[in-house]
Amino acid sequence: MTHTRGKIKPGYTRLIDFKQGRVEMSHGSGGRSMAQLIEQLFMAAFDNEFLRQMNDQASFPVQGGRMVMSTDSHVVTPLFFPGGDIGSLAVNGTLNDVAMAGAQPCYLAASFILEAGFPLADLKRIVESMAQAARNAHVPIITGDTKVVEKGKGDGVFITTTGIGRVPAGINISGDRAHPGDKLLVSGTLGDHGVAIMSLRENLTFHTSITSDTAALHELVAAMIAVAPNLHVLRDPTRGGLATVLNEIASQSGVGMMVQEDQLPIREQVNAACEFLGLDPLYVANEGKLVAICAPEDAEGLLAAMRAHPLGTDAAIIGEVTADPHHFVQMKTCFGGKRVVDWLSGEQLPRIC
Repeated sequence: MTHTRGKIKPGYTRLIDFKQGRVEMSHGSGGRSMAQLIEQLFMAAFDNEFLRQMNDQASFPVQGGRMVMSTDSHVVTPLFFPGGDIGSLAVNGTLNDVAMAGAQPCYLAASFILEAGFPLADLKRIVESMAQAARNAHVPIITGDTKVVEKGKGDGVFITTTGIGRVPAGINISGDRAHPGDKLLVSGTLGDHGVAIMSLRENLTFHTSITSDTAALHELVAAMIAVAPNLHVLRDPTRGGLATVLNEIASQSGVGMMVQEDQLPIREQVNAACEFLGLDPLYVANEGKLVAICAPEDAEGLLAAMRAHPLGTDAAIIGEVTADPHHFVQMKTCFGGKRVVDWLSGEQLPRIC
């Protein structure tokens, strides 16, 4: 079933009970219940001129320049967490993947897999959160799809979002462009999202005031490009955290990395929570932070531009790219020693984003 298939016919007027109702198999059947769900929830929340075309696809104009596209599935648990929920996460996560190419996001698509019995009140809350995140980012959700599976065959709701964006002329940002001598920067404190999620897990419950950092970063990226158009690499350190991202880039570019431990912006509560759980904050997920790599002469200007933006106030220069045939990521510790920051082996905690 697509969100955009078939205009709602006169007579489909029964209002859905979003307070007490639950997702039923009929909501994915292609019939009247599905049409009502589309009209009263998805169309109402995501309304825009492209969605109103009511086709199985959205037609939209393309401006000149290079286009990028990214898609991401979101299976986070719990669905609601301090600072966000699966809905806002689904929007912001895909916008950020597009933005890491230096692109201005243009449009989003959204796909839902719903489990029968899922509370409609929770679905409405999630969809409205997605709609608000899309409005805040000025990027419309213009098409989508919904399927319903039997109770016990899903886990409430899974959301896949796809985004496309336009890269300005002259911008070439890619994971294979890191060069020895380049500087490593992060846009803010690390590990906030992962700790916010972990604090609510049934078998890990602990108290913290940390909230998820989920946010759309494309406006921050635009501000960065304005002062450093030759920016080499951007990446958002989501699953696997900063350590995994740096290893990915080192492998892509054929270089090494040296990180300064005393320059890493990590909140005390995040450090304490990771120590309590036996985790390394360098591997904990983020959903509103980015890693930037630039030429050394651009670093101070880029840092100032990042700190001038609300989403980059805690930005820091954390190290530099090195010439290393082994492509190791290393960290100079606060005690003056060095250690290898290796790839994450397995997953510290699943269903984090």
